[in-house]
Amino acid sequence: MHYGVIKKTDIANGLGVRVSLFVSGCRNHCKGCFNQITWDFNFGNIFTEMTEMELLGALKPSYISGLTVLGGEPFEEENQEVLAPFLELVKKAFPEKTIWCYTGYLYDKDLLPQDGRKHTPFTNRMLACIDVLVDGPFIEDLKDLTLHFRGSRNQRIIDLKNNCLLKL
Repeated sequence: MHYGVIKKTDIANGLGVRVSLFVSGCRNHCKGCFNQITWDFNFGNIFTEMTEMELLGALKPSYISGLTVLGGEPFEEENQEVLAPFLELVKKAFPEKTIWCYTGYLYDKDLLPQDGRKHTPFTNRMLACIDVLVDGPFIEDLKDLTLHFRGSRNQRIIDLKNNCLLKL
């Protein structure tokens, strides 16, 4: 897996001050995407053990609320294989911190069912680690700059631990 950027202090992609990992690779190609450069699966740097150590170090300060994973598309099959064990490592090291994840796929249609188009042997492992999932493709005609933590009105903020939608 490749990644484009690591932001060690991000306040735009989840509650609180977060560490954000922008993974590379996306097949959704949403019109008006803010991060088209990450559609390329080979964009940026290779995600290595050193990258994991850098991220774990960035998560240590008490003022960091947690990790956000976005992209690109974290739930592309290639990315799930790498992200599942990494998210498990983060959850074990920092159980008090939250993990947010952004996806252009739909939780209940594409990820959750065993026959969902993006369900892999790694999907449930990722979902078990994620506290908040922002799902749905960016739809340019539904773009709304007044929304918190999402770009278009169709996107949902799902609290996976409490199985409910958040109204942020």
